[in-house]
Amino acid sequence: MGEVRNISESTAVAPTIVEDTKESAQRAWAECLDILRTRVSAQSIKTWFEPISATSLDAGTLTLEVPSQFFYEWLEEHYTSLILETVTSVLGTTASVRYLIQEDEPDPEPALLTSQMPARSRDMALTDGNAVLPLDQPRQSAGLPQKPIATFLNPRYTFHNFIKGDSNQLARAAALAVANNPGGTSFNPLLLYGGVGLGKTHLIQAIGNHVLANNKARRVMYVSSEKFTVEFVDAIQSDTISEFSSFYRSLDVLIVDDIQFFSGKEKTQDNFFHTFNALHQLGKQIILSADKPPKELKGLGERLISRFQWGLTADIQPPDLETRIAILRKKSTDDGIELGQDVIEFLASHVTTNIRELEGCLITLLARASLENKDIDVELAKTVVRIVLGEVRTHLTIEDIQRSVCNFLNIPEELVRAKTRKQEIVSARQIAMYLSKELTNCSLKTIGLHFGGRDHSTVIHAYQTVEDLSSTDPNYRSTIQQIRSRIERHA
Repeated sequence: MGEVRNISESTAVAPTIVEDTKESAQRAWAECLDILRTRVSAQSIKTWFEPISATSLDAGTLTLEVPSQFFYEWLEEHYTSLILETVTSVLGTTASVRYLIQEDEPDPEPALLTSQMPARSRDMALTDGNAVLPLDQPRQSAGLPQKPIATFLNPRYTFHNFIKGDSNQLARAAALAVANNPGGTSFNPLLLYGGVGLGKTHLIQAIGNHVLANNKARRVMYVSSEKFTVEFVDAIQSDTISEFSSFYRSLDVLIVDDIQFFSGKEKTQDNFFHTFNALHQLGKQIILSADKPPKELKGLGERLISRFQWGLTADIQPPDLETRIAILRKKSTDDGIELGQDVIEFLASHVTTNIRELEGCLITLLARASLENKDIDVELAKTVVRIVLGEVRTHLTIEDIQRSVCNFLNIPEELVRAKTRKQEIVSARQIAMYLSKELTNCSLKTIGLHFGGRDHSTVIHAYQTVEDLSSTDPNYRSTIQQIRSRIERHA
């Protein structure tokens, strides 16, 4: 899976002499997993521990290989001490742990792919009927002719042109892991959720394109929930439900976009439920997208929602300023256009919630410059933003407000977007939400998205709380006024 790099080493005391074999490393890690299962939830084991593979045990140092940089950083933040404690309980107090990380992009050489594939994935086989097939052999369903099928994938949607940022790093890391080993990870199904225009469709189609380009599977299909429903209704009318079901159950990778639109369609849900079960039992990969996490999807049956929660659910948040700037730079470079930094920063500062809107503004900007023979400058960018968004919003962004509030209250900025319920963080978050509503033209939903994907009702509650406290507490009111004045001076 590409070149492996040394990332970190956790040491207890001094190394102990232990048999230097991969087998002994795997046995030791298996013992560690048994202990960890008694101390960590089953979902955490499946998501964060089972994808780890032990590659060597050398003089008391256990080397563990992890799928990505983000994966390692998550372990480092949440589980490093627990892993070291568990390893030393198995190998002795003088043992140590070394981490290796696989590169994002797989090496094109099949031999290297095989030799460096994690042990768990390489040794795993999937049952298809009575035959046991290796993972690198595309699986076929008995009795069905394996003719080429239309994938409905957009070839422009690839990992290469998907801009990675803090708002999407878990989703991208999980998508890449699935693309490199469809059906062979614990991320099955993989469900990505988030608001409109944040890149869900791009990312799930990038998985399908990567799978086909690297011969990870033969039968891959992308379908919207609406198209699946229409085809199912047609099958009922033409009495071909059996053929419809058999076709979808013959796929190696099924990608379904916008599953929230299955809401209220009970017969379609029932058919999809059985299709899901059939594919999952055969170890086929299922990839889904929605606008909300499974538990918040209304009008879907409980048994279907429970299936959606079997694998990994990852959200995609609105891109931060740096990611928006990177998107504009990448897009303009791809189009062969050189934009000034002031133009890029103006667009990135004003179009804050939606990548689709951001790209739309850029396309309109390039079109007007070309058709009207104008220079691409900030004045033209202002005109374009006014056309696309209906107005030129204040230059002040929600990120500016978050930064100012956190600086004034001496609180790390990322905490107002986190899920912590510490009182001082909650108070800072409420003030930032209040000022975002007061000083920008953003909707309640948009404001909530910038604070860790919170609901609009949370913003309403925050606004009312600040209003009430300001009316009863002079010191609190003075704090709000000072922060507001500082923000307005900055703007």
